[in-house]
Amino acid sequence: MRDTTMAASAAVDLVKVYGTGPTAVRALDGVTVGFERARFTAIMGPSGSGKSTLMHCLAGLDKATSGQAMLGGTDLTRQPDRVLTKVRRERIGFVFQAFNLLPQLTAAQNITLPLDLAGRRPDPGLYDHVVGVLGLGDRLRHRPSELSGGQQQRVALARALLARPEVVFADEPTGNLDSRTGAEVLAFLRSSVRELGQTVVMVTHDPGAAAYADRVVLLADGRVAGGVDNPDGASVTEALRSLAVTR
Repeated sequence: MRDTTMAASAAVDLVKVYGTGPTAVRALDGVTVGFERARFTAIMGPSGSGKSTLMHCLAGLDKATSGQAMLGGTDLTRQPDRVLTKVRRERIGFVFQAFNLLPQLTAAQNITLPLDLAGRRPDPGLYDHVVGVLGLGDRLRHRPSELSGGQQQRVALARALLARPEVVFADEPTGNLDSRTGAEVLAFLRSSVRELGQTVVMVTHDPGAAAYADRVVLLADGRVAGGVDNPDGASVTEALRSLAVTR
């Protein structure tokens, strides 16, 4: 998506440099890319390509060195920490490989935590729908230590979606899951886009996972290096192979 003005999330000439002097690492080198509303986009690239750095800047988890990280009409690079904290809590959903659940809270309490912190009540209809689709109805009173890895990731998904965020950022969400459970998580992310109009941006290294997306953005050496529309496993694998050849 070249036009970033109407995107749910966008990078505009985004640069991120770690360190200074001769040891400085340019993790992002002038990235411009937009992520459309109500679409599922995967970000892929070799190790060190900048894909996780891009996501962290777009989600307000890391500060860019220059350029813009846009969430709708808000430039996150220009916001103070207190504003970024509110934006992350109220406008962004997160799904991480490590689940990031609070061990002392039940599944139900973890799901509603962002809304509780924002002083908002969950939509009962959406809550019941998400909990039902994810098969968590009989696990709501359990704490994370009493849940399987797949169940914990489903709790994290429910937490991310319940606040109706503008964008859900998912960083290797199936990395700690077996293949069957991973496929269920990816299918739910895809259905959240198609049935709930959610916008999802996912970092992954797995062509099979990327095949669930509507579009794949390829990064290499901190720059946008191509993309795949309507991907499947074969087309993504071929794009990654071509990327490796041309580097």
